[in-house]
Amino acid sequence: MTEYGFFIDPSRCIGCQSCVNACAECETHRGYPMIHVDFIDRRNTIDTVPMVCMHCDKPTCAEVCPADAIKKNEDGVVQSSLKPRCIGCSNCVLACPFGVPKMMSELEQMMKCDMCYDRTSSGKRPMCATVCPSQALAYVPMEQILRERREKPANLFFFGNEPVRTKVFMMVPPDVDAMSIDVLDYMWEPCR
Repeated sequence: MTEYGFFIDPSRCIGCQSCVNACAECETHRGYPMIHVDFIDRRNTIDTVPMVCMHCDKPTCAEVCPADAIKKNEDGVVQSSLKPRCIGCSNCVLACPFGVPKMMSELEQMMKCDMCYDRTSSGKRPMCATVCPSQALAYVPMEQILRERREKPANLFFFGNEPVRTKVFMMVPPDVDAMSIDVLDYMWEPCR
């Protein structure tokens, strides 16, 4: 059986938010979207990127959960918190380097993208990838991505000096091996 991968290509995102609307329709999300579209550099461009859970190899959200409510399954998918265990502390929300988990106050539970596990575990694509008109979100075999795209998939990110490897791949220029993200790059410069 061919193994599928989840790929995000920011250069293809057109900001249409079809993914957000489709995500809200996923049965396990109870009408709430678990994906959001971010502006890459709002001050200088209208470029957008869809943000899903990156499903870290060592999920910080799970590591900081005092109630052990967040689990990573055997497929490497990090699930939303287990409702009976979640105490609503928001540690996971604060700890995620990608800013993905959402504390759903009305549900008293942390929820996040679970890669539509109810669908992907039965051979279907995640809802967001089925509707993306530009294929900024793709759930396809690795061989297909390598064959059809000029960018290459990368799943190693650096937050300062901290490496984070993920199940989800970001499409990057061919000469890039890892994404380096530093909060200082996105802070406003003081006015003088």
